[in-house]
Amino acid sequence: MTQVFYSSTLFGAMTLAAAMDAGRFGGHDGRRVLLVSNNAAIPEVTPSLDEAPGFAALRSRFDEVRSWNEIIAPLHPSDWKARIIEVPMLSRLITAALRLEDGPAELVVESVAVPPARTVAALVRDCPMTVYSDGLMSYGPTRDPLPQEISGRITRLLHLDLVPELTPLLLAEVGVQPDPLPDAAFLGVLERMPLPEGLSGRAVILGQYLSALDIVTAEEEAGLHAAMLRGLAARGITDVLFKPHPAAGRRHGQEMREAADALGVKLSVAGETVPAELCFLAARPELVVGCFSTALMTARRLFGIPVATMGCDLVLQRLTPYENSNRVPVTIVDATVPRLDEDGSISDPPPVDLSALVQAVGFCMQSEHYPQLREVAADYIAANGAQARYFKNRRLASVGLTPAAPSQKRSPLGRLRRVLSR
Repeated sequence: MTQVFYSSTLFGAMTLAAAMDAGRFGGHDGRRVLLVSNNAAIPEVTPSLDEAPGFAALRSRFDEVRSWNEIIAPLHPSDWKARIIEVPMLSRLITAALRLEDGPAELVVESVAVPPARTVAALVRDCPMTVYSDGLMSYGPTRDPLPQEISGRITRLLHLDLVPELTPLLLAEVGVQPDPLPDAAFLGVLERMPLPEGLSGRAVILGQYLSALDIVTAEEEAGLHAAMLRGLAARGITDVLFKPHPAAGRRHGQEMREAADALGVKLSVAGETVPAELCFLAARPELVVGCFSTALMTARRLFGIPVATMGCDLVLQRLTPYENSNRVPVTIVDATVPRLDEDGSISDPPPVDLSALVQAVGFCMQSEHYPQLREVAADYIAANGAQARYFKNRRLASVGLTPAAPSQKRSPLGRLRRVLSR
């Protein structure tokens, strides 16, 4: 029997390796296939995770590595999904392409609510599923409701225990139980991967490519990175390592070099395919700065490195719609990570009941699917008020946590004038 593992990032493959080493998938008795997807905007010019230098240390855990991009070419993995009428035929074709004629024993996927993982789950059928989460999104609600033929097969949620005081909300609405992975297993995977050479820095700045998500403009993102650099320079840190997002290309690194030259800061830029955690091991920084990257939490949780955030207030203001799945990760970081200012000062966030806050935000994001969170959300709002940083008045009213504002009836002529004035 064959176990099929799907991953789109090297960090995800590292998480799978840690789960295997921790015994979550039993002994390596059958065939194990890693199905790799490159979800970059232009995958033809962006290295896939199996082309990253560090992947060689993970390769032995899998009998085969297959490319989802090649299987569905020329379609883009993030855009394509099978139409309902095509599912039986395409499922047979995928079964043949992956040599699953004897039936898959298990399917293991990430980000099951959206393509490509959701597409893979719909086509690799008739087997139990494990969902794994490699970041902070596991603590937020499921982005989109899953059909019964997918949700009914999910047996567990594997996740890194990055925020121990929180229990993941992901898939809780369909009764899936979370299963945290031991820190030691993930650290063991890291220790067996080759360290990148030539990287140094007293501090690390984490890029996230927020402009690709339409959260900020490219100019605003470059300005945010430069502000982080100015904050570090103001603290007397003049040796900095910049870790760009894997999908950002070279533009962010070039912009940061220009900003560093103007400040007299020595800047090293890590390769796009180098995991941030390997940068921490190689550089041993005294501070890690980012917006709301998961790597902020791995730095603090797994390596004990002090961390600081900048830009969460802007992201919270810009995120749309309210159900945006980045809302819980940025809320967690904003509420728990010290904040770096451009003058170099670092201030702690106000004390907060993090579990109640995350449940309240999660309820407001997906109130229909998480009705059991209403009481916690109502109690949090009653005790803390409608904090504009995390909640929108219209959203609170729409889910029944605050009274709705009185409607103002407009005459037909008034409505016409409003439309024409837009």
